[in-house]
Amino acid sequence: MSGELPFSLEPTRDKRSLRKQLQAERQAMLDRHQRAVHLQEVLRVWLVGRPECSIGAYWPIKGEFDALPALFRWSEAEPDRRIGLPVIDRDTRQLRFHVWYPGCPMEEDAYGIPKPKDTEAFEPDLLLVPCVGFGPGGVRLGYGGGFYDRTLAVLQPRPYTVGVGYAHGYLPWLHPEPHDVPLNAVLTEDGLAWQRPD
Repeated sequence: MSGELPFSLEPTRDKRSLRKQLQAERQAMLDRHQRAVHLQEVLRVWLVGRPECSIGAYWPIKGEFDALPALFRWSEAEPDRRIGLPVIDRDTRQLRFHVWYPGCPMEEDAYGIPKPKDTEAFEPDLLLVPCVGFGPGGVRLGYGGGFYDRTLAVLQPRPYTVGVGYAHGYLPWLHPEPHDVPLNAVLTEDGLAWQRPD
């Protein structure tokens, strides 16, 4: 799906500048709501064939795609399905996932992002990871904090990881750095953008 942006920014390969540029483009999209509707549909259809019963997600910030409505619909189909949101461990700077459901008690974390308050922690079978940008082979450009990479490096067994983001964030020249943990799949409003062969 393509949409005209109200302004054009020159591409940069400096990751700090690139993050700012892609976030500005995402927030300026005139058709972002329509893209989000399409991505909700893509995610719901993609989840139909998945065997996992627990999904770690995220609270959307800075114009990110909100996966929670699609995940709640997914959870309603089976009573043992769980959705979790991340809680940052201040000592390890890794993420733990706590059960989330509409209306559950929430509080803000140190970054001002809502997190579940006093709900059960669990290790997800599948992890939805927000993408500022993404490249070939499941390479992800995040916010630069390294929370997901540190978390994925220690989770055993490692959950199936799915990047979600808008198609404008595709960077064909993006290559992984030594600490990057590649995603298993990437979904955009255009459909399945990439999936690691089994």
